[in-house]
Amino acid sequence: MAVKIRMKMMGRRHRPFFRICVTDVRTPRDGRVLEEVGYYDPMVPETDARAVLNSERINHWIGVGAKPSDRVAVLIKKYGTNGTHLEAQNAAVERLNKIRRRPVITIRPIISDSNPNSDSEQTEQSQKSPDKKIKSKSKPKTKVNKEQTNNDTV
Repeated sequence: MAVKIRMKMMGRRHRPFFRICVTDVRTPRDGRVLEEVGYYDPMVPETDARAVLNSERINHWIGVGAKPSDRVAVLIKKYGTNGTHLEAQNAAVERLNKIRRRPVITIRPIISDSNPNSDSEQTEQSQKSPDKKIKSKSKPKTKVNKEQTNNDTV
């Protein structure tokens, strides 16, 4: 069985996304895969942060005899085990993580200075004696037959 490492198209129109997969040569591009060993997202703004590869598994499959496609071979050369762009990739990932981090905002209830326990006292009172009255259920209306109304008028 001939095995290839190639990209599997995911995503949607105008938003491409590729998984780097190990597949049999005879399967279609988006068909069944043996193993997924990474992904490539061309929409990421940092060029060096677009590809994420599992170098250990890629080296295993190449050792077994899998042949990478042309594009995947370029990605393996850049971002593989002994890649030429590994330092740039790590720096790009750190820059992206700094951009994506947002400060955590905690919202605390505002307590007025005049009477700080007023809210808690009010909730305790409402739990002890509810102000709402319970409505009683009314009797269901009965249907009147037309025959009964005709007999009453005659």
